[in-house]
Amino acid sequence: MNFKRIVLKISGEALKDTKEGHAIDQEILKNLARELKEVTQMGVEICMVVGGGNIFRGLAASKKGVDRTTGDYMGMLATTINGLALMNALENEGVEVRVQTAIPMEKIAEPFIVRKAIRHLEKGRLVIFVAGTGNPYFSTDTAASLRAAEVQADCVFKATNVDGVYNKDPKKFSDAVRYEKISYAQAINEKLEVMDITAFSMCENSKIPIFVFDMNSYGNIKKALQGDLAIGTLVS
Repeated sequence: MNFKRIVLKISGEALKDTKEGHAIDQEILKNLARELKEVTQMGVEICMVVGGGNIFRGLAASKKGVDRTTGDYMGMLATTINGLALMNALENEGVEVRVQTAIPMEKIAEPFIVRKAIRHLEKGRLVIFVAGTGNPYFSTDTAASLRAAEVQADCVFKATNVDGVYNKDPKKFSDAVRYEKISYAQAINEKLEVMDITAFSMCENSKIPIFVFDMNSYGNIKKALQGDLAIGTLVS
């Protein structure tokens, strides 16, 4: 394994039931929990940051008249719902989990305290960070980069629905080219939208690599940990 401690960023849309239209697909949760159990048993320390776009997206709502700050806070609550769903699925697989939130919600999650989060990791617990950074105008990608720097993670794993970073949208352009390795500067200069510029810049400043990969195939998290560039793109 090339990485001992990682932050795994998963979008809310990745949890969505596209067939029935439900916000959360229980089968996706179950498969993800099983794979994460296997990874934790290998001794890898895992933090997770989950988005909330399957339930509510503040930026999209702001274009329809919702106040941006209000919308972003609604989105943070959506990430909390997803985080609790992930916690439940993981606990059903026997994985010990702690949920930490950037916004105080003492009835349902711990407050984010970096030293406590690191201690959980050292004890073999999987930690899920919810509510983004706790501030409006910041994405959950940026939250993943921030938490990675705070817990001194070896890498940010960005789980998506495509197998890496392309020079243009592979779903729209058949001639799109996939990169195996690119620099932070190239990702920023070419405005590759797999993560936002703030997230890229934060990882660059902290010298934390980003591995972008397709999460839809079972076993890809383990392959990503082994540095398999056939399933994704390394940004460093």
